[in-house]
Amino acid sequence: MFLVQPQSIMRTAVGWDIGGVHLKAARAQDGRVVDAVQIASPLRLGVGALVDAFAQAAARMGSADCHAVTMTGELADTFESRARGVETLAALAAREVAGAPVMIYAGPLGLIPPERAGAHVREVASANWHATASLVGVACRAALFADMGSTTTDLVPVINATVAARAYTDVERLAAGELVYTGLVRTPLMAVARRAPWNGRMTPLINENFATMADVYRVLGRLPEGVDQMASVDGRAKTKEASRARLARMIGCDAADGGEAAWTALACWFAEAQTCAVFEAAMLVLSQHSLPGEAPIVGCGIGETVLREVARRLGRTYVGFDTLISVEPAARAAALQCAPAAALAAIFSKG
Repeated sequence: MFLVQPQSIMRTAVGWDIGGVHLKAARAQDGRVVDAVQIASPLRLGVGALVDAFAQAAARMGSADCHAVTMTGELADTFESRARGVETLAALAAREVAGAPVMIYAGPLGLIPPERAGAHVREVASANWHATASLVGVACRAALFADMGSTTTDLVPVINATVAARAYTDVERLAAGELVYTGLVRTPLMAVARRAPWNGRMTPLINENFATMADVYRVLGRLPEGVDQMASVDGRAKTKEASRARLARMIGCDAADGGEAAWTALACWFAEAQTCAVFEAAMLVLSQHSLPGEAPIVGCGIGETVLREVARRLGRTYVGFDTLISVEPAARAAALQCAPAAALAAIFSKG
């Protein structure tokens, strides 16, 4: 739960989620999310793209009584350490968002001023999952919260309306299975499987980043519109044909070495491997907690369709995060994909 609330009554709030490759923002009025947006801002190229993204998003979000910021971008290798990343991103947010108080989300500490972020690196770093799970706890007494984005998947138990995660930091969450480094778009295929079936044999993959999961879901026709905002790994087109060619390189082939059905089957293999990885992590997390059988999977993120399948395999009801919050119909899809930002905006605009 949020232990520290803004000192004055807030009627409008903008939530910000600074990731390693995207900036997400959401605006809420009296607890109702009215707009949300995701803008590409790859930090590996430096903070310039993030500054530009803030300018674009701030112009769209408009003025507010409060700006609440969470982040995962401190892990980018642009920064010499995670601590330096937290300090830099907190200061950048405070500088780029003007006209209203800017506060940094610090998990169980609630909101803190940007200048205190460096003293609370453990609580601030990669805490966006905690913001969303806390809001889920307000709506559901028990649930397994899941957020699948472009790069990672969070799996967080909520018990007795409280975030019941066993871990908090990235390293702890990885070990507990509550953070899975697999996402719908950016994950390299060599991180999803070691071998794949081809021409009646299990063929080892080439350990090069020739293709990503975006190529897999594009070949399958299951890539949501607008979610692949990064350039393809070879700089070529984002078409089914180009994705088949990238997929072929993973097994040392050209697209001409197989027909459309063969490449679709190979793409299905990688999609299944990723779904299994998330399912196994969910099973691990569930084995550590006494989550009631009727507790649903509450899902969000661009990988929501994968999470729905995981819920089906677990025999649990699936509930979309967007159905638990007050949100304008036109903003529903974006809020679902920008859940941490939407959660912060909703929570801190209620006053």
